[in-house]
Amino acid sequence: MSHGLGGHYKSLAWLASELAKSGAVVVAVNHPNSTVLDFNMQAGLAHWTRPADLIAALAEVQVDPEIGPLMDMSQLAVVGFSYGGWTALSMGGVRGSLAGYQAHCKNQPSSHCVDIAKSEADLALLDAELWDGNYLDTRVRKIVAIDPGLTYGLTTENVAGLAADTLLIQLGQGPDRLDSTDLSAKGSGFAALVADAKLLEIAPAYHFSAMPLCTAKGAVILASENDDPVCTDPKGADRSVIHDQMIAAVKAHLGLK
Repeated sequence: MSHGLGGHYKSLAWLASELAKSGAVVVAVNHPNSTVLDFNMQAGLAHWTRPADLIAALAEVQVDPEIGPLMDMSQLAVVGFSYGGWTALSMGGVRGSLAGYQAHCKNQPSSHCVDIAKSEADLALLDAELWDGNYLDTRVRKIVAIDPGLTYGLTTENVAGLAADTLLIQLGQGPDRLDSTDLSAKGSGFAALVADAKLLEIAPAYHFSAMPLCTAKGAVILASENDDPVCTDPKGADRSVIHDQMIAAVKAHLGLK
């Protein structure tokens, strides 16, 4: 399981715990340089390090004397949210396009491009060979990508290697959909590129509806730090219901009861 840019493994605990209750062994990590407490935009943009993080963590769990024997590696799946959704797609066989993403940020920049510029990071400093590399893990049978990032500027060539059974979950509609993770024709067009993937659209919702439930105190703190709308969902949305919808969809996709 892979968290978003600036997130944390605990940010998906609401989903991880339900999958574990249904019999899954869930391995979640904090990706270096891209967590809420360990963040560097330039270093974090090296998305190819994230599959390596998951592979290393999985190897550690496999040799654990208690958990290892319980694992069925023929049923390996990767679940990711936002930037972690790209990690899941990458391990499923989708390849990036640095030139395509640079063109997107130059011509029709989404909010992620704006964040890159504000942080004074530079896509031009990244290694195109590594960005566009093949990070397919042939052991992965299924992937779930919740509002995945980095999908702009891709072509059919970039998705030709997608080998895993894929579920895309898109949060929000219209102005409530985060532009940098919009998979529709008005956004990156990624959903059409992977027409064989299952697509679940949930609305009303917002990108951060996939974050944990907020307490009243937490919402006030985030608002005071100008870090909302992490706690603010669209009118008519119920985050607990949205979570339940995603939990049901992910469990069904992974064959869990």
